[in-house]
Amino acid sequence: MKKYVAPLLMTFALLQPLFAHSTQSGPFSFGVIAKPLKAAAGENMVRDAIAESDADNLAFVVANGVKAGDESCSDDVYKNRRGLFDEAKNGLIVSITASDWAQCVNAKNRSISAERLSRLRDVFFADEFSFGDSKIQLVHQSTMPKFRVYAENMHWRIGDVMFATVNLPSNNNNFQNAAGRNSEFEDRQIANNDWLKRIFLTAKISKLDGVVIFCDGNPLVHVEHSSFFSSASKREGFADIQKQIAAFAGKFQGKILIVHSDLDARRMSNATGIDWKGNIGTLHTEAPWIKITVDPAQPQLFAMKNPAVATQAARR
Repeated sequence: MKKYVAPLLMTFALLQPLFAHSTQSGPFSFGVIAKPLKAAAGENMVRDAIAESDADNLAFVVANGVKAGDESCSDDVYKNRRGLFDEAKNGLIVSITASDWAQCVNAKNRSISAERLSRLRDVFFADEFSFGDSKIQLVHQSTMPKFRVYAENMHWRIGDVMFATVNLPSNNNNFQNAAGRNSEFEDRQIANNDWLKRIFLTAKISKLDGVVIFCDGNPLVHVEHSSFFSSASKREGFADIQKQIAAFAGKFQGKILIVHSDLDARRMSNATGIDWKGNIGTLHTEAPWIKITVDPAQPQLFAMKNPAVATQAARR
């Protein structure tokens, strides 16, 4: 009897933080706002994208990135975006990217990524609800004592689809090639692995239709570099996450959609929408925002629409 009790207790423990659930049947849509590409357009692009997505009938909106890479990493910029997110009518959830923290440097060109990540957590992830008027209840990984700092990893569920944010910056997952500089990467790697394990286990046990992961880097297009003979080879920072997603996909009957902001991955793909390989789809967030419809009656479950393209076509 004891040999059955331990696995059951482990399963129950893994499921503990995953309670946010909105019951909904039938199709629904959500929006994803792209991060600004240039500082000059940063504030206006985010404001316009929020206004346009507010005008649509959406279950929620995810801002996949806070700021452009050439924008300041200052508190003023963070607070500016926080103010815009607060004014949204739809429930708005933030998924952070490398340009928000991992690529931040000071006046001496030294990394301040750890300090900026801590500040982002204070500004954007201190509440259990989304920004905007239509509040979405969120479950943060930080509710678990072992991972109390990882508030940016969040989960919510609508109907039979699980949604989750995972902090995977596109700069090789912030893995540093210099020896002795990867404590941030290693600690976050443990947290991310545990978070995805909980998401995937819940999806499998609950027999959900799909899982959507919002992140910056697309872990599925990167190839692990390893060579006994080459000192120039570097470790692939996404290798473990890639293996974890692939292993789950082989056991999952539903669809997995990875929504990312990785420009390098976008250049490597010829897909103009969702790029499907088996039951895993990847989708780059195009500016200013995209709309994704979830329809359980459709074989692929997810369909993407670029509102900007549709608007331009209507004007011709």
